[in-house]
Amino acid sequence: MIIAEDLHKSFKTRTGLVKAVDGVSFSAGDGRITGLLGPNGAGKTTTLRMLYTLMTPDSGRVTVDGIDTARDPIAVRRRLGVLPDARGVYKRLTARENIAYFGQLHGMSASHIAERVRVLSKALDMDDILDRQTEGFSQGQRTKTAIARALVHDPRNVILDEPTNGLDVMTTRALRSFLRQLREEGRCVIFSSHIMQEVAALCDSIAIIAKGTVVAAGTADELRAQTGEDNLEDAFVKAIGSDEGLHA
Repeated sequence: MIIAEDLHKSFKTRTGLVKAVDGVSFSAGDGRITGLLGPNGAGKTTTLRMLYTLMTPDSGRVTVDGIDTARDPIAVRRRLGVLPDARGVYKRLTARENIAYFGQLHGMSASHIAERVRVLSKALDMDDILDRQTEGFSQGQRTKTAIARALVHDPRNVILDEPTNGLDVMTTRALRSFLRQLREEGRCVIFSSHIMQEVAALCDSIAIIAKGTVVAAGTADELRAQTGEDNLEDAFVKAIGSDEGLHA
């Protein structure tokens, strides 16, 4: 389980401080998919970076399975599998070698790595690319490789920043099926997306972020009821108080 409590994060610019995150709070439970939805610049990626310890909040608190990220970030990282917004792979290595390398960084044995590669390759339909050098991979193939290496250590908590961005239809369908599988295994899954249909179909709960704070939260049905709208896109636009979300 991942809990964010009153997160704040500002950045210095030439014109002064800019508040990227201004009081974000939400919880993501085990066996559930929690979606973060918001227009560009809303603070989603900064929030995710604080969740997976890449950034330290100016104030507020994040706990992962009850462990405070500020007090024991290494223990938190062991419990997290992360697909960040930047997800390059090592081009001179095969997909298998990319995944195995991350397993080695986690201190896994060769036999355990081999078993996890087998499981992840099957789940992500990677058998045909597993022993190919990743240079020249399509975006979908790179994303699959990046997800597999993020999950090689079998984490109970998974954070994915726009995992389907730029993927073709078939790869997107396969990835959605994989996310449902993670949920069925009892894992905590958080992902951000701009795609309303995807969020409505996958998420058990949704947090809408705008101008650095959570402006609405609940299931897709609850968000529609809260805003009095018939579809999630209209509910989203009303919640953020702007038409900008339609173009994000």
